[in-house]
Amino acid sequence: MKLTTMTQVSLDGVMQGNGAATDDRRNGFERGGWARGKGEDDTREYIARTYRRAEAFLFGRRTYELFAGSWGSVGSMRAHPIGVALNTAPKYVASTTLTAPRWDDTTVLRGDLADAVRKLKAEPGGELQVHGSGALVRWLLANHLVDEMTLVVVPVIVGQGARLFPETGPDLAFGLVESRVDTNGVTIQVFRPAGPPRYTAA
Repeated sequence: MKLTTMTQVSLDGVMQGNGAATDDRRNGFERGGWARGKGEDDTREYIARTYRRAEAFLFGRRTYELFAGSWGSVGSMRAHPIGVALNTAPKYVASTTLTAPRWDDTTVLRGDLADAVRKLKAEPGGELQVHGSGALVRWLLANHLVDEMTLVVVPVIVGQGARLFPETGPDLAFGLVESRVDTNGVTIQVFRPAGPPRYTAA
């Protein structure tokens, strides 16, 4: 399977609390819901189509529990095309503490995570998708396990909150595969890793 990620980010790189205002209030975050309803119909349909392509899903624990309590539990959300995709595909969680997953067809990955992910990637099929899960995405990128990364960029500066990429970290160049923008200014950019960046000589 090809490992792909999809992340909603603000112009200043924030990914925390993009959905409901109360989803994630860690560290005093008070500006939740900044992405909700921002994309036009074509953008929402693009995101739903992406979910429907998944052969399986991989989550970090926080995103898994958020999704399990919404897409996995609320009737109207389960019936949505995204909910149908999530509820009919296998789900994997990278966690050292989760012992009793409450969502059907969930496997907790323990032990050597890199080895477990490589084994999943070696299985036949379409996409192993990661949504949200910022810490996991950063770890996957640092370990060169991401085949394709999609950023849904919402034209807002949130000004606080956890960002997708830290102030310092590993570097990686990308090649652009696809780019689109809707009339609300929400852009979707699809990238593939392209090795180390090249820097101008001193």
